[in-house]
Amino acid sequence: MARGLRLSAELVGGVIVGAGLGLGFDYLVGSSPWGFIVFLLFGFAGGVLTVMRSAGVIPPRNV
Repeated sequence: MARGLRLSAELVGGVIVGAGLGLGFDYLVGSSPWGFIVFLLFGFAGGVLTVMRSAGVIPPRNV
């Protein structure tokens, strides 16, 4: 259960961060709602990528 909560929190966290960045971008530039939409999609994609790495579907990135 803990692993499931962790994976769901990582996905939701990515979406929330993307939405926050998008709202901030829209506020600064005045391009509402396009920045929100684009950054929300980036946040979702980043969250899915993080969940897949944590679940072991994709090997961790070697830096």
